[in-house]
Amino acid sequence: MTYIHVYAPLDGTVIDLAEVPDEVFALKMAGDGVAINPSGQVAVAPIDGQLVKLFKGGHAFGIAANDGVELIVHLGLDTIELEGKGFAKVAAEGQMVQAGDHIVFFDRSTIEAAGKVILSPVVSSGAGTIVQRASGVVQAGRDILFTLKLP
Repeated sequence: MTYIHVYAPLDGTVIDLAEVPDEVFALKMAGDGVAINPSGQVAVAPIDGQLVKLFKGGHAFGIAANDGVELIVHLGLDTIELEGKGFAKVAAEGQMVQAGDHIVFFDRSTIEAAGKVILSPVVSSGAGTIVQRASGVVQAGRDILFTLKLP
């Protein structure tokens, strides 16, 4: 068996996915994981891999690793409606990234002023089962957010 450590893509406090006020995430329809209430202003790559999707507005991205692991990081809820306002992409779709590389900068005050919830789901949508989850405060690119067990 192989274990993959997924690092926190954001500074902040870990929140149970069931507490996210969006049923797609709360009911794990997009995958299992956790959410982070961010305290910082940058989202980083949580694993080494390819940035397979970086949405035009910068509100979400997906990373795939060679072992079938796929992760989605969604910055806030319904933030697609902001059409990029409050987000600045610093990476490019298709780029190879290392855990800790900067992907998107965001401005919490701009996002919340637009009436959006900043809770940010981080979910596993590919191979593996989560066997351990962090709790409390995490630092982006430094602390393990969750561990995946691969078959």
